[in-house]
Formats: sequence, C-alpha cells, structure tokens
Amino acid sequence: MLKILGNSKRLCDGFSRRDLLQIGGLSAFFGLQMSEASRLQVLAAESDANRAINFGKAKSCILLFPYGSPSSHETFDPKPEAPVEIRGEMGSINSNVPGLDICEHLPRIAKVMDKVTVVRSMVHPYPLHGLAYAVTGNPTYSIPLETAARHPDHWPFMGSVVDYITQRQQQTHIDQIPNNVVLPWMVNSKTDLTTVNGGAFAAFLGERYDPIWTDFDGRGLHIAPKNTVNQKKRFRNPFGGTTPEGRFRMSESAELLKDVTVGRLNQRRSLLEQFESHRRGLDQGSRVQSMDYQRQLAMSLLTSNKMRDALDIGKEPRSLRDRYGMNLFGQACLAARRLVEAGGKFITVYWDCFGQFANGSWDTHQYHYPRMYELLMPGFDLAYSALLEDLEQRGLLDETLVLWMSEHGRTPKINSKPGGGRDHWSRAYSIALAGGGTPRGKVVGSTTADGGDVDDTPVSPKDIQATTYHLLGIDPHDTIPDRQGRPHPVAGPGELRPELLG
Repeated sequence: MLKILGNSKRLCDGFSRRDLLQIGGLSAFFGLQMSEASRLQVLAAESDANRAINFGKAKSCILLFPYGSPSSHETFDPKPEAPVEIRGEMGSINSNVPGLDICEHLPRIAKVMDKVTVVRSMVHPYPLHGLAYAVTGNPTYSIPLETAARHPDHWPFMGSVVDYITQRQQQTHIDQIPNNVVLPWMVNSKTDLTTVNGGAFAAFLGERYDPIWTDFDGRGLHIAPKNTVNQKKRFRNPFGGTTPEGRFRMSESAELLKDVTVGRLNQRRSLLEQFESHRRGLDQGSRVQSMDYQRQLAMSLLTSNKMRDALDIGKEPRSLRDRYGMNLFGQACLAARRLVEAGGKFITVYWDCFGQFANGSWDTHQYHYPRMYELLMPGFDLAYSALLEDLEQRGLLDETLVLWMSEHGRTPKINSKPGGGRDHWSRAYSIALAGGGTPRGKVVGSTTADGGDVDDTPVSPKDIQATTYHLLGIDPHDTIPDRQGRPHPVAGPGELRPELLG
C-alpha cells in the first residue's frame, strides 16, 4: 500500500494504536519503564478521545470542487514577500482573522474567514488531474483511470460511500431528497471530451449508489478568455454569467449506468421529459413497492415535488440570487443550500470545464491572469462567501460541512506561456473547510517561502476524506465490500485529523 505524508496510521510520536497495545502487553517482559508505558497509554486514550470529538456533528456535507485546481498563491496562501515570478500579479489582504491573509481579489471571502479552517499543507504524489484520487479512497492512481469511468480499479466516490452507509443504516429507506446529488451536471459532460471523468461514480459498490445528477438549462452570457493559445472557438461560459431564468432539473444522465459517453447522453435527452409528461398518471401504489431500489428511487423523484422544489432557485429573492452571483457556480451553490435545507445528505458542486476540456476551468496553464480576473475569482468570491453567510443566518452552518478542495495545486513559479500560467503541483496546496464541527478562523500547516513545499503538518486528501466521514457520523475505519466481498476502509489509508475538529 502506498504511504503518503500525513497518511500513516500513527500517533504523533510514530506509534500506531496497534503498536501501543503490543507495547502495553510486552512492557513487563522487556522491562519497559512504567513512566513510558503510562505515557503511551495516555497517547492511546487521547487517540480514542479524538474519535469522539464532533463525531456526527454534520448532518450534511456540501463539497465544492473547482476542477482543474486553483493556485494557492491566488487564494489561501499568498506569498507577498516572494519575487514577482513567485507571488504573481495579485497581492494579499488581511482577513477578519488576525494573521490570516488571503488574495486581494477575494474581499468578500476575507470577511467570512472567521468561519473557515484553511489547510495550507495539503500534499500527495500525483500532480495530475486525479479527480479519482481526490474524492475516493483508492490509495493509488494512474492516468488511464481518469477517463475510464467504469474501470474495475476505481473506488467509490465519497457521496456514494455516504449513500451506501446511510442506506445500510436506514434499511434501504427511500428519501425524496437523494443522499448523493451532484450539480450542475455530470462532470466534464459539456466539453469536447468523448467520455466523462472517472472517480465520480459508485465503482465497486454498484450503480445503485451512483450520484443523482442534475442539469442546467440557462445559457451562458460571458465570452470566456481563451484556455489555450491555439483555441479556435470561444465559448459563452455560464460560469462567467448566466440568465436569471436558468433552472436546474434532474438529469436523465443519472439513468446511464454503463460506460457513459457524451454521445449516449445526448441521445437520451428526451427521457426525463417523457417521464415528466406522464408523471401525474403514475400509480404510486403496489407497483412501486415491487420495483427494485433504482426504480423505487426514480418513482420517488418523479412523483414527488420535494426534489423539484428544492432545485427551484427561482423561489429565492432576486437579491439573494445576485448575492451568490448570477453565474452557474453561484446559482449551483444556492441550489446546494436549498437541497441541504430540504434534507440532502451529500451535495457536490463542480466548477466544471465548459466547451473545451484542455486547460479548462481552473486548469490555468495558459492565460492564468486573464481567466483569474475575468472568470474565476469574481464568481468564487461571491458564491463561497454568500453560501457560508446564508448557512449561518439560517442556523445550518454548524451542522453542514462545506468543503472546498480540488485535485492538487499549481506551481510556485509562473511559466512563460501566453497570459502567464501555473502548472500542476501536488507537493503543497491549500483547501478550506467550514461548519459541520470544524474549527473557526484556523490555519493548519504552512509552506515554504515560495509555497512549493510543506513546512509542517502534512495532510493528504485521504485524511480529508476520513475526517469528513467522521464529522458525518461514519467511522473512517468502517469498511465497504468490493465486488469479491473483500472489505476496504472507506477512506483508504486516510486517518482522522484532530487538527480539523473543533
């Protein structure tokens, strides 16, 4: 099994709990001093105590995933004293947490950092678009997995794990709000790719636990900056701006169960509309009871207005919609809040590629600053700050974990490509957590002067998964069965991080 910094299942002095039990049993035989044995017993007790801190505090989780990976230098770990080729064009500002500075182009977020824990010391060995590594327990990663959605080596998506365990606890109870919903659409299904990404499915748990995907019918208003120097076509990217008439709806893409391709998805565009036209005539009696789980869930979604109403962002005041930002990410964050309020368990919002996949979304190898100024920073600043404030005002933040994370980070040094750029980097990057039992106004870990390496407190994506499960009331050492019935820990090699409990 791959060993990653921050992932070792050991306590702060290097001993695992198994080591402590063995030491306790053998101390007399080897003549271990009583004081040392007592100290190790205290450490074991502290480990058990950590497992109790805020366990199950979060009733739900909103995962915000900026696909392509933001730069820490232009978000949560600016380096204002570094040379210009490191610090870049953007400066830093004080947040409302003393000593916690963030990028100057995030002024609204600076005002809500007292609700947030920033982890500046994320690290792993794969500087690649490892969606399948970031959001599953798979301890290893390979490039072919990313575009093979149904490859047998995949592990289940976090939302699918939550759905599986929740159903196990509820004896397959069918909720009108599914446990695992993804906005705004199936990841990377609106680009020139011929297949959608791996990592976002239920893998060996079975298609029953795949996410329920939505779709969005609003048009894009903003002609986005180029992704690449040779890009021939420009796109009106809805993440840069969309119309108030845009709405989310349940997508028929959730019905695609094997080897999903965009071509197949487009061929079935009318499926949900056909269901909708017959919805009122459906019999909700004994026939539903005889169906398998997936059919029951489909019938529940089609014959109930609860999911449909939760997705209807038009029910919100225009002033609040504008506060989130009249763009696709902002409106998706608002819909995620509505889903949580209606009882949703695990809601994912992707800031996805649109039009062209190459260097799309936050993958800023080229035209880094034009895209940061025009497309990325304004939408992030509005949506993230509005979501935290809205959840707080509604009394939901303490029981809702909001997790902002991506595949990796970006290089400390700016490249010489058109418009500047930062390339893939996984030796140090930042994420942010808020609510759901996490501390407020805290920084975990630090990086070197150029932001290129972790100085202290390395944390892996698997640790974030383990901690997320803990906060949702799932033991991170719980197991899920693969197709052969072999047990696998839900977070792979990840371990609960007490630094993230507060």
